[in-house]
Amino acid sequence: MNTAQDAHDAVDAIVAQWKQEIPTLASENMALIGRIRRISMMLNAYLEQEFVKHSLNNWQFDVLATLRRSGPPYTLTPTALFSSMMVSSGTMSTRLKHLEADGLIERLPNPEDARSLLVKLSDKGFELIEKAVFPHVDNEARLLASLPQEVRQRLEADVKLLLKVVEEAVGG
Repeated sequence: MNTAQDAHDAVDAIVAQWKQEIPTLASENMALIGRIRRISMMLNAYLEQEFVKHSLNNWQFDVLATLRRSGPPYTLTPTALFSSMMVSSGTMSTRLKHLEADGLIERLPNPEDARSLLVKLSDKGFELIEKAVFPHVDNEARLLASLPQEVRQRLEADVKLLLKVVEEAVGG
Protein backbone atom coordinates (compact mmCIF):
# COMPACT_ATOMS: atom_id res chain seq x y z
CA MET A 1 0.00 0.00 0.00
CA ASN A 2 1.30 3.47 -0.89
CA THR A 3 1.59 5.93 1.93
CA ALA A 4 2.24 9.64 1.77
CA GLN A 5 5.90 8.93 2.55
CA ASP A 6 6.14 6.60 -0.48
CA ALA A 7 4.58 9.02 -2.95
CA HIS A 8 6.82 11.42 -4.85
CA ASP A 9 5.65 14.91 -5.65
CA ALA A 10 6.90 18.04 -7.40
CA VAL A 11 8.76 19.15 -4.28
CA ASP A 12 10.74 15.90 -4.18
CA ALA A 13 11.78 16.53 -7.78
CA ILE A 14 12.96 20.07 -6.96
CA VAL A 15 14.99 18.90 -3.95
CA ALA A 16 16.49 16.06 -6.01
CA GLN A 17 17.54 18.53 -8.71
CA TRP A 18 19.30 20.71 -6.15
CA LYS A 19 21.04 17.68 -4.64
CA GLN A 20 22.23 16.66 -8.09
CA GLU A 21 23.39 20.15 -9.06
CA ILE A 22 24.93 21.18 -5.72
CA PRO A 23 25.44 18.09 -3.54
CA THR A 24 26.86 20.19 -0.69
CA LEU A 25 23.78 22.44 -0.51
CA ALA A 26 22.02 22.05 2.86
CA SER A 27 18.61 21.23 1.39
CA GLU A 28 17.08 19.30 4.30
CA ASN A 29 14.51 22.02 5.08
CA MET A 30 13.67 22.74 1.46
CA ALA A 31 11.02 20.02 1.17
CA LEU A 32 9.02 21.18 4.19
CA ILE A 33 9.14 24.86 3.25
CA GLY A 34 8.40 24.01 -0.39
CA ARG A 35 5.34 21.97 0.53
CA ILE A 36 4.03 24.69 2.84
CA ARG A 37 4.44 27.30 0.10
CA ARG A 38 2.77 25.02 -2.44
CA ILE A 39 -0.13 24.31 -0.06
CA SER A 40 -0.53 28.04 0.58
CA MET A 41 -0.77 28.86 -3.12
CA MET A 42 -3.17 26.00 -3.77
CA LEU A 43 -5.35 26.88 -0.77
CA ASN A 44 -5.63 30.51 -1.83
CA ALA A 45 -6.76 29.49 -5.31
CA TYR A 46 -9.14 26.82 -3.98
CA LEU A 47 -10.77 29.11 -1.41
CA GLU A 48 -11.10 31.98 -3.84
CA GLN A 49 -13.25 29.78 -6.11
CA GLU A 50 -15.95 29.98 -3.43
CA PHE A 51 -15.40 33.68 -2.71
CA VAL A 52 -15.94 34.70 -6.35
CA LYS A 53 -19.43 33.21 -6.17
CA HIS A 54 -20.13 36.10 -3.78
CA SER A 55 -18.17 38.66 -5.85
CA LEU A 56 -15.33 38.61 -3.30
CA ASN A 57 -11.65 37.79 -3.39
CA ASN A 58 -9.46 36.46 -0.56
CA TRP A 59 -8.55 39.79 1.01
CA GLN A 60 -12.09 41.20 0.77
CA PHE A 61 -13.45 38.11 2.49
CA ASP A 62 -10.75 38.38 5.17
CA VAL A 63 -11.54 42.01 5.99
CA LEU A 64 -15.30 41.45 6.12
CA ALA A 65 -14.88 38.24 8.14
CA THR A 66 -12.54 39.97 10.60
CA LEU A 67 -15.10 42.72 11.18
CA ARG A 68 -17.96 40.20 11.44
CA ARG A 69 -16.25 37.98 13.99
CA SER A 70 -15.37 41.01 16.13
CA GLY A 71 -19.02 41.06 17.23
CA PRO A 72 -21.45 43.95 17.49
CA PRO A 73 -21.06 46.75 16.54
CA TYR A 74 -18.69 45.08 13.99
CA THR A 75 -16.24 47.95 14.28
CA LEU A 76 -12.45 47.96 14.58
CA THR A 77 -9.62 50.42 14.23
CA PRO A 78 -7.60 50.18 11.02
CA THR A 79 -4.62 49.22 13.19
CA ALA A 80 -6.51 46.29 14.71
CA LEU A 81 -7.52 45.19 11.22
CA PHE A 82 -4.09 45.31 9.61
CA SER A 83 -2.44 43.74 12.66
CA SER A 84 -4.77 40.75 12.57
CA MET A 85 -4.36 40.36 8.81
CA MET A 86 -0.58 40.70 8.57
CA VAL A 87 -0.53 43.45 5.94
CA SER A 88 1.00 46.91 6.00
CA SER A 89 -1.00 49.96 6.99
CA GLY A 90 -0.69 51.28 3.43
CA THR A 91 -2.07 48.06 1.98
CA MET A 92 -4.93 48.09 4.47
CA SER A 93 -5.73 51.72 3.68
CA THR A 94 -6.02 50.93 -0.04
CA ARG A 95 -8.19 47.90 0.67
CA LEU A 96 -10.48 49.89 2.94
CA LYS A 97 -10.95 52.54 0.25
CA HIS A 98 -12.12 49.83 -2.18
CA LEU A 99 -14.48 48.26 0.34
CA GLU A 100 -15.89 51.66 1.28
CA ALA A 101 -16.45 52.52 -2.41
CA ASP A 102 -18.35 49.23 -2.76
CA GLY A 103 -20.50 50.10 0.25
CA LEU A 104 -19.26 47.11 2.28
CA ILE A 105 -17.72 49.14 5.11
CA GLU A 106 -18.06 52.61 6.58
CA ARG A 107 -15.26 54.72 8.00
CA LEU A 108 -16.45 56.67 11.01
CA PRO A 109 -14.82 59.18 13.37
CA ASN A 110 -13.32 57.52 16.43
CA PRO A 111 -15.01 59.07 19.50
CA GLU A 112 -12.01 58.07 21.65
CA ASP A 113 -9.38 59.59 19.33
CA ALA A 114 -10.29 62.50 17.06
CA ARG A 115 -7.17 61.84 14.95
CA SER A 116 -8.32 58.39 13.84
CA LEU A 117 -11.20 56.57 12.23
CA LEU A 118 -13.08 53.38 12.95
CA VAL A 119 -13.94 50.80 10.31
CA LYS A 120 -17.49 49.48 10.57
CA LEU A 121 -19.11 46.66 8.64
CA SER A 122 -22.00 48.21 6.72
CA ASP A 123 -25.40 46.54 6.49
CA LYS A 124 -24.52 45.52 2.92
CA GLY A 125 -21.17 44.11 4.09
CA PHE A 126 -22.86 42.24 6.94
CA GLU A 127 -25.38 40.64 4.58
CA LEU A 128 -22.62 39.66 2.15
CA ILE A 129 -20.35 38.06 4.75
CA GLU A 130 -23.32 36.22 6.26
CA LYS A 131 -24.02 34.71 2.82
CA ALA A 132 -20.35 33.91 2.14
CA VAL A 133 -19.09 32.51 5.46
CA PHE A 134 -21.24 29.35 5.62
CA PRO A 135 -20.33 28.13 2.11
CA HIS A 136 -16.69 28.99 2.92
CA VAL A 137 -16.70 26.78 6.02
CA ASP A 138 -18.42 23.99 4.05
CA ASN A 139 -15.76 24.36 1.35
CA GLU A 140 -13.00 23.96 3.94
CA ALA A 141 -14.72 20.85 5.31
CA ARG A 142 -14.96 19.32 1.83
CA LEU A 143 -11.29 19.98 1.22
CA LEU A 144 -10.20 18.15 4.38
CA ALA A 145 -12.90 15.46 4.41
CA SER A 146 -10.57 12.69 3.23
CA LEU A 147 -8.17 13.25 6.14
CA PRO A 148 -9.00 11.14 9.20
CA GLN A 149 -9.87 13.18 12.30
CA GLU A 150 -6.74 12.06 14.16
CA VAL A 151 -4.56 13.20 11.25
CA ARG A 152 -6.28 16.60 11.19
CA GLN A 153 -5.78 16.98 14.94
CA ARG A 154 -2.10 16.04 14.68
CA LEU A 155 -1.60 18.42 11.75
CA GLU A 156 -3.36 21.21 13.65
CA ALA A 157 -1.02 20.77 16.62
CA ASP A 158 2.10 20.49 14.46
CA VAL A 159 1.21 23.45 12.24
CA LYS A 160 0.35 25.53 15.32
CA LEU A 161 3.83 24.83 16.68
CA LEU A 162 5.41 25.62 13.31
CA LEU A 163 3.49 28.91 13.13
CA LYS A 164 4.78 29.86 16.58
CA VAL A 165 8.37 29.09 15.55
CA VAL A 166 8.04 31.09 12.33
CA GLU A 167 6.35 34.03 14.08
CA GLU A 168 9.16 34.16 16.63
CA ALA A 169 11.79 33.98 13.88
CA VAL A 170 10.31 36.71 11.70
CA GLY A 171 8.77 38.89 14.40
CA GLY A 172 5.16 38.13 13.48
